[in-house]
Amino acid sequence: MDKVKILVVDDESRMRKLVRDFLTRQNYEVLEAADGEEALDIFYKDKAIALLILDVMMPKMNGWEVCREIRQTSKVPIIMLTAKSDESDELMGFDLGVDEYITKPFSPKILVARVEAILRRTNKIGDAADLKTAGEIILDKTAHEVKISGNPVELSFKEFELLEYFMNNQGIALSRERILNSVWNYDYFGDARTIDTHVKKLRNKLGACGSYIKTVWGMGYKFEVS
Repeated sequence: MDKVKILVVDDESRMRKLVRDFLTRQNYEVLEAADGEEALDIFYKDKAIALLILDVMMPKMNGWEVCREIRQTSKVPIIMLTAKSDESDELMGFDLGVDEYITKPFSPKILVARVEAILRRTNKIGDAADLKTAGEIILDKTAHEVKISGNPVELSFKEFELLEYFMNNQGIALSRERILNSVWNYDYFGDARTIDTHVKKLRNKLGACGSYIKTVWGMGYKFEVS
């Protein structure tokens, strides 16, 4: 699954950075615009934008004008940000087809939760916790799918589980015994050489990204994006 694109529109660079940082941590791809006209230019050029976070008070074109124009051609979800808490503003937003209305100042964690709820509702994402990224690798647990730079990689069930375990434990030196117990469970009666065999196959299938799996001599492995 490719990263979901979100367009953040606000004339305050500090606010854009705050929102962008929280969204990128959740594996979203964030585009930015500093005013309404720039927002429309980006929106019409990039058909993959899944959601807009749109400030009301902006130069050139305000958020209401941008929302009104977008709604003429698109039903893309829109979250409006405003410094006002006026009920009439909120009602106007919903009349224009706004999906959510958040008053500044707000909790970035609450904003991210609203984003994820809307995207689930519109079937743009599964559970964000099921989507993991590391370097060029994207692992989608729900779809049981791995992509590198957008290209699918065919993994066996156990190779998929091994990669997921590595990605969940990035930067941690893992012994062969620990990997064996975690991925194969305690009732598996093979020996630690099973790990080496699967790691070799996994590295080969990941191509250049196989270098993320580093050997810790005399112990096991560590997954780390250089």
